[in-house]
This record gives sequence, C-alpha cells and structure tokens, in this order.
Amino acid sequence: MNPLIRNRNMVDALASAVRGGSESLGQVPGLLCRVLEEEAWRHFTTALGKEVVHVRLADFITKPPLDGLGASVDLVKKIIAEDARALDLLDQELQNPRGGDHTSAQSKDNNVILAPQGNGRAKALRKLRTEAERGNEKAAELHAEVLADRLSAHAAMIQAGFRPKTISIPISKPERVAAYLRKHMPRESLLRLVELLTKED
Repeated sequence: MNPLIRNRNMVDALASAVRGGSESLGQVPGLLCRVLEEEAWRHFTTALGKEVVHVRLADFITKPPLDGLGASVDLVKKIIAEDARALDLLDQELQNPRGGDHTSAQSKDNNVILAPQGNGRAKALRKLRTEAERGNEKAAELHAEVLADRLSAHAAMIQAGFRPKTISIPISKPERVAAYLRKHMPRESLLRLVELLTKED
C-alpha cells in the first residue's frame, strides 16, 4: 500500500474516534499512540487526493478535517488523560517538535502554552522522562513502570525524590491521628513534632 494512503487511514481512524463521541473515545489513546509512533500525522494524502505535510503536532491537531483532527490540544489531553503511554508520547512530541524555527517568538510561546501545569500526570511524566534522558537511571526505571501501568505517576515522583510524601489524616480522633503519624513518620520527626506541639507561644 502507498505509505501516504496508509498514513491517511491511521489519521482518519483517529479523527473519527475523536469526533465520534463517548462510544469511540476509548479508542483514541491506542490510535493516537500508533499515529505518533509511526509519524503518520506528518505526511499523508486526504480522501480527496490532497497531499498534507505537518511539521508541528499542534498544527495537525488543530487543523480542520481533512488536513487535521479539528480539535484542540487540551481536548486531546483530556481524552487520553488516563493513558500514561499516550499522554507521554503526546507531551514528548509537543515538547520537542522537529523542524521549523524553534528560536522564533511564536515557537517559544507555543512551548510555554503546551507545557503541563500543576502536579498532574503529564507534568510528572515529563519530569521523569527529562531526568531519564539526562542519565538518571532511577527516573528511567520509574518512568518505564508508570508507562507499563505498574506504578502511578505520583508514586513514581515520590520514589524519585521529586515530590514529598503526603498523607491525609482524619482529625476527629486524636488516637487515629497518632496512629497515622507513628506509621508514616520517623521517630526523630515524631519527637520534634511533640516538642513543637507542647511548646508555649
């Protein structure tokens, strides 16, 4: 099969899933992974015979059909939010687009807009991936565990030392609070806490 037609078939399947409503949204993560891994979005022909070339993934996502998905980057991120592998591949391509002028003001603005915000999964995956690319073996192992759905992104960030461990404590019963703290805090920290709690202002 002609490679451009093969790419079109993958792009069309993804576009149909994105626009197909709740019944087809579950197919989006897998289809997106294939389109990204095989770079089908970069060069394809439409059903009308038009040859389409994209340099930036954001352009492919936002261009109207048949040239693109006709969606927003935020919408695609929401659809695939529970799929670590798809989210990681998407963020990686958005973070490091190939081709074009990356020194331009527009390119810099795009990078700022597309950077994951807050403490969500996408931001955690980018941090782990970036550290892995810098040679951090522990981050690389944890990143792989998250992509394989054997570990949450939040737990991986804690194990890597990039986030502090936090716990939720019900404060209605002092005995329960004490039990939680004894379980999760080292003795030295507990003694310091007692000192602070009993210290008079």
